Amino acid sequence: MNIQPIPQETPVRWAPDSISRVPYAVFQREDVLAAEQSRVFEGPVWNFLGLEAEVPRAGDYKTTLLGRMPVVMTRDADGEIYAFENRCAHRGALIVLDDFGNAPEHSCVYHAWRYDLKGNLQGVAFEQGVQGKGGMPKDFCKSDHGARPLRVTTFCGLVFASLDDDVPPIEDYLGDEVSGRLERVLGRPVEVIGRFTQGLPNNWKLYAENVRDTYHASLLHTFFTTFGITRLTQEGGVFISESGGHHASASYSRVMAGAESAYSQQAIRSENGELQIGDLSMLKSTDEIGDGIVLQILSVFPGFVLQQIHNCIAVRQIVPTGAETTDLHWIYLGYADDTEEMRRMRLKQSNLVGPAGFVSMEDGAVGGFVQRGIEAAGQLDSVIELGGHEAQTQEFRATEASVRGFWKAYRTHMDV
Repeated sequence: MNIQPIPQETPVRWAPDSISRVPYAVFQREDVLAAEQSRVFEGPVWNFLGLEAEVPRAGDYKTTLLGRMPVVMTRDADGEIYAFENRCAHRGALIVLDDFGNAPEHSCVYHAWRYDLKGNLQGVAFEQGVQGKGGMPKDFCKSDHGARPLRVTTFCGLVFASLDDDVPPIEDYLGDEVSGRLERVLGRPVEVIGRFTQGLPNNWKLYAENVRDTYHASLLHTFFTTFGITRLTQEGGVFISESGGHHASASYSRVMAGAESAYSQQAIRSENGELQIGDLSMLKSTDEIGDGIVLQILSVFPGFVLQQIHNCIAVRQIVPTGAETTDLHWIYLGYADDTEEMRRMRLKQSNLVGPAGFVSMEDGAVGGFVQRGIEAAGQLDSVIELGGHEAQTQEFRATEASVRGFWKAYRTHMDV
């Protein structure tokens, strides 16, 4: 029998004109990940890099990532924030090695090429050689060999960057509704009160789906439902941008009339009464914004997430590290004018989220369950039909509309 090998880069088969069917192959293949780096992360999008509050002084810097590209974000003496690829133009080594710091300039440890805070090349070791021997050619021009610069913009203290000249202004990219939802939470000066990186055993897009999936929150997260933090029976809804890529979901404390028994009727596991908590102060909160929203999750395509769960505020950055691995960078926030009591409340509520959080430890595992489950299903599709087939704003949360919105934006950028 003459069996022909399957080509390694067989095109991924997509259902035509559908955003409710997603081929599992896009979560598995290295060639897809490589295409995403160029078409999505380096395409006409604004990528979240960090917060202005992380680089408050001239010379402060942070190393971060744009997709898989290492990046330096820094504040120069002119007060402006700049970003450039963390790659020496000489032989490709990282220019900056530390996560954070303060420096008047940066020097590559390999061959000591020096760069200013904008990424411009300032000096080359032994550029003139030694005693007239060696050195760079006479036509070598340092201005031609700076680190690759990124376009930088800020909004509500968030720093975004792009490699594309055609990406629209950040306000237009976000739209009025998402801008307003960001301003709702980040319209006051903030301070960083904690940070960590969580490794996820799954493709980055599975987590991008997860944060847009309002349907799973009170099913997977037993703590949410048992202690009434959020249920689908509470009033709320999902806003989805015209592009589909950005979303904001909100849950109010008010329960929809006539929906009180919906969970017990479906034998949801949170209704069995087994889960208890010894310290009820974990559930203490205050409506500091004053609009009755107890939970808001917001995403900006491709990899930014803002959460407000009661008084626990955090931003998350989704970073692909491989076809089946992802890093999730968390930054916990408080307001600069927090009282000592409010700061203690935020820190206590921070135990709700993260890899060991009472709520979201399940999110760190369930993506891996999917990645393992689809191992032999690369020719099949997922089914994303709750709430219909479109990606439109809806005044309820029993829907996968915002997940479909992500795939609408993704297919546009990937041209598939």
